[in-house]
Amino acid sequence: MHNRKHIVRRALIATPFCAALAAPARAQAAYPSRPLKLIAPFPPGGTSDVLARLLAQKLTELLGQPVAVENRPGAGGNIGHELAAKSPADGYTLLLSNSSSVVTNPHLYRRLGFDPLNDFAPVSMVAAAGQVLVVHPSVPATTVAELTALARTRPGQLNFGSGGKGIQSHISGEMYKAATGVNIVHIPYKGTIQAVTDLVAGQIQMVFSDMVPAVPQIKAGKLRALAVTSPQRSAVLPEVPTMIEAGVPNFDASVWWSITTPRGTPAEVITRLNADLGRVLAMADVRESYAKLGVAPVHSTPAKVTETIRAEGPLMARILKAAGVEPE
Repeated sequence: MHNRKHIVRRALIATPFCAALAAPARAQAAYPSRPLKLIAPFPPGGTSDVLARLLAQKLTELLGQPVAVENRPGAGGNIGHELAAKSPADGYTLLLSNSSSVVTNPHLYRRLGFDPLNDFAPVSMVAAAGQVLVVHPSVPATTVAELTALARTRPGQLNFGSGGKGIQSHISGEMYKAATGVNIVHIPYKGTIQAVTDLVAGQIQMVFSDMVPAVPQIKAGKLRALAVTSPQRSAVLPEVPTMIEAGVPNFDASVWWSITTPRGTPAEVITRLNADLGRVLAMADVRESYAKLGVAPVHSTPAKVTETIRAEGPLMARILKAAGVEPE
């Protein structure tokens, strides 16, 4: 009898301790228990926005909770990144980041409202793509060589639009200027889609554009494609040569996207999201949608995102310095 009472007493003492151990497990298993937010730091309609909505839809299915896209454009992606950096690190705020914002902007702005390396906990790469150099049909150039020759005869008279200072469409233009010695004037917009809209209207002469806003206009004959900026031709514009093929040596201006979270987000949440993104990027319909966008699916470890930012930062600093672009 004594032994049985002792055993019962020990069991009663152990029960609260076991419950305490089980509580974190239940909390962890419950993620996500409410809707998530995915910040897209660029305007609706562009590649970043389309990618964000596609990924949000698929994550909604896998996570069992709504993932709502929140567009926060402006300042070359800085506004959306700053908002994400200051959000709670609870796994319910995601950010579709890109290389322009985290690799280029630190060298373009003297003051950022976020630190690309210290304010975020990356989840995974999700996409990579080149751009297409498009001109208005009124521009008397059907090749990059002809455009370069034209620009040399009209120094300071031709304008190129971009999605904003520091966005890849801006950097591609600066790289083109540095490689060819032409004097063309940068006109920044709040998003590449706005730049393309003005290009179609004839307000500017050229844009290094994402595929999403440019391809329909190319197909409709409203814009002329001269070259793509990736080392390989694009699947959506296979007839368009690369900048390298068009006579600009070693020209590689690509952009990549990643999903990231505020620093301090629990490791188990990062692991869960990384695995789910891997499943999303392997889906046949997602890969088909990516192909139509002119982007390639990329899945990676969280560490790979950080490594890429560290590796590309100094290279971008050299490109900007060579182009004479000073931080503001």
